[in-house]
Amino acid sequence: MATITLKGKPKPAAKTRNAEGEKRAPVRGKGVSKPRPTLAKAQADRAEREEQFQKAQQKRERPAPVREERPARPKTGSAFKPERLQPPRGDAPQRAPRTRPDERPFADRPPRVDQRRVSNRGPGFEAPQRPQQRLNPARQVDAEAGERLSKRMSELKLASRREADEWIAAGWVRVNGKVAVLGQRVIGDVQIDIDPAARQAQSQLVTVLLHKPIGYVSGQAEDGYEPAVVLFQPENRWKDDPSGIKPHPNHHRHLAPAGRLDIDSTGLLVLTQDGRIAKALIGDDSDIEKEYLVRVEFIGHEVPEGTLPNAALAPEQLALLNYGLELDGEALKPAKVSWQNEQQLRFVLREGKKRQIRRMCELVGLKVVGLKRVRIGRIPLGHLPVGQWRYLAPWERF
Repeated sequence: MATITLKGKPKPAAKTRNAEGEKRAPVRGKGVSKPRPTLAKAQADRAEREEQFQKAQQKRERPAPVREERPARPKTGSAFKPERLQPPRGDAPQRAPRTRPDERPFADRPPRVDQRRVSNRGPGFEAPQRPQQRLNPARQVDAEAGERLSKRMSELKLASRREADEWIAAGWVRVNGKVAVLGQRVIGDVQIDIDPAARQAQSQLVTVLLHKPIGYVSGQAEDGYEPAVVLFQPENRWKDDPSGIKPHPNHHRHLAPAGRLDIDSTGLLVLTQDGRIAKALIGDDSDIEKEYLVRVEFIGHEVPEGTLPNAALAPEQLALLNYGLELDGEALKPAKVSWQNEQQLRFVLREGKKRQIRRMCELVGLKVVGLKRVRIGRIPLGHLPVGQWRYLAPWERF
């Protein structure tokens, strides 16, 4: 295999002469070169430096001048406020010598309790109670004296407490000519004025008379039984309702039972929006009569078969039903109890405890097998069919 070798061109030699043929000086930098000092000059500079060094050495070894001692400046307690200088004590009284602990006059004092706060509170730790804020005596008297305006209005039968609070909040009540505020208290005799708008709103409240059937509860639903208020529907209105009131959706608002009637009882039940009527029927000071027809069976001592309850019940026991029984540790108000027929009693009560008639009958050996309320005050059940309702007419009063 043949090998080809290429020969390069020879490099030209550096030019050492200029165009005139003179020899060029070597290049060692640019600019004017510094002349080198002579030996005599160098020796003179060295002698001058040694002389300056000796002068500096003598100056450092020279002793420092003695300064006069200045008075010490007073110490300052703060960077901004100098500490007060105490005047010379002079002939101040000397401090009494210390006494031993058992000689001190306060040695019999109880030990001081540390009331500082601690973060690790143990189970038995009781933090000191903060002192209660004391009210101004004048304000304290105003807060405690008198009675709430809503309560006074309820006692005067102007409105129920709930209605009174609503009227006060709406600005419809004035006390001695001034607009009342919610929660206001009154002392002594005051003049209470009601705005006509409140009277108009009160006149639009309705009361419903319902013939409650067995199987409905008077109040809220319980144990799977529906409340009687669910029967207040247009299709259940009695066709012979004499009130002439037209149904309105607002009539369902705040409609509550005024009195109880057991789930296994039937008869007249009152549902009302008017707090005055509710207070009159079930208030603590209510004196309105409620009349019941009660069918009973005798469960006392053994009697000949076929004996009717009226014959089996002793006269003394009938007298106890009228007056003399106690329920829940309280004596009952006098009642009117009499026989309607051989198996039915007529009760007239002025109170309404839970299952009162049934419990009264059990105390004298009778068992209630049927109970029907037929009158509340001056309002009778009349011919109102079971499960139907009617409005309380504007002219009707309990």
